[in-house]
Amino acid sequence: QGQLVESGGGSVQAGGSLRLACAANGYTDRPDYMAWFRQVPGKEREGVAAIYTYSLNPYYHDSVKGRFTISQDNAKNTMYLQMNSAKPEDTAMYYCAARFEYSRAPLDPSQYIHWGQGTQVTVSS
Repeated sequence: QGQLVESGGGSVQAGGSLRLACAANGYTDRPDYMAWFRQVPGKEREGVAAIYTYSLNPYYHDSVKGRFTISQDNAKNTMYLQMNSAKPEDTAMYYCAARFEYSRAPLDPSQYIHWGQGTQVTVSS
């Protein structure tokens, strides 16, 4: 039984940087897609960034384009999210997710059934 383990959350001031990591441990196959989602209390979970692990093609929410970079190290089965120029509105619980088949909407949370436990990111102004 595989599991996704996030790390790297924490607090940062606006304009600062943070890097999140998600290790996909114990899966027999490589996920086709890995993605980061975030959620604040009272709001729906939203897709931040996703990556197709075979071509490394990235997908981004408009609000993070140019600031966040998603990457994948297939040798380590680990996905990263480099968060630069952080904004207070980036404050949320960040979740890692994995999908093992093709998706036409890799930033749609309903496309994923494998989830990590979440890591908190807080950006102060």
